[in-house]
Amino acid sequence: MKKISLILGILLTVSCSSTKFVDSWRNQKIKTFTPKKLLVIGMTDNLTAQNIFEEDLKKAFVLRNINAVESTTVLDENFTKTEKSEEEINQMIKEISAEGFDAVIITAVKGVKKLNYPPRYYTIGYRWTRFGHYYLNFQDVYYTPQYYESYKVYNIETSIYYINKEDDKSLVWVGSLELVDPKTIKSTVKKYVDKIIKQLERESLIKTIN
Repeated sequence: MKKISLILGILLTVSCSSTKFVDSWRNQKIKTFTPKKLLVIGMTDNLTAQNIFEEDLKKAFVLRNINAVESTTVLDENFTKTEKSEEEINQMIKEISAEGFDAVIITAVKGVKKLNYPPRYYTIGYRWTRFGHYYLNFQDVYYTPQYYESYKVYNIETSIYYINKEDDKSLVWVGSLELVDPKTIKSTVKKYVDKIIKQLERESLIKTIN
């Protein structure tokens, strides 16, 4: 039964959506997120993906009257090429604070896992009306070594911080999402940004627009 449940979970995830919201934490001391100037950071070595992600997320915040700016236009490209010490990072925070930034939203891949699923899957609500049809479609599992195809699930975390408040009010929100076997940058970024924004709206941290 556990094996069946696992397979069903995988099939439903893959067939329904490539982006799944997992969990979030919100600082209850902060009622609404109203930064004066928000820095959008996408931590990736893929510059194209970073540009697309930061631009899309910035636009979503701007639509909600939040002044947001991409990190690619603020942080020196050399800053992200090498590992930085805590002192260097604190210096960077001082510098962006001097430029008027009082908050940061940062997104990073926390982990990647490789899973398998049968190459044929079906939409939610599909009913097998006859045993023969079911057996016909899944019998390959017995004699096809490549029956289970592999795919990757990326666990991605987005966090929001105020950079000029005391410790108990600096972390505003953390959200964890999973990207299932992303194919193209643009479509994946759009789905991810939509999930983040919708969750922030749902938790009343940012303004909802029609």
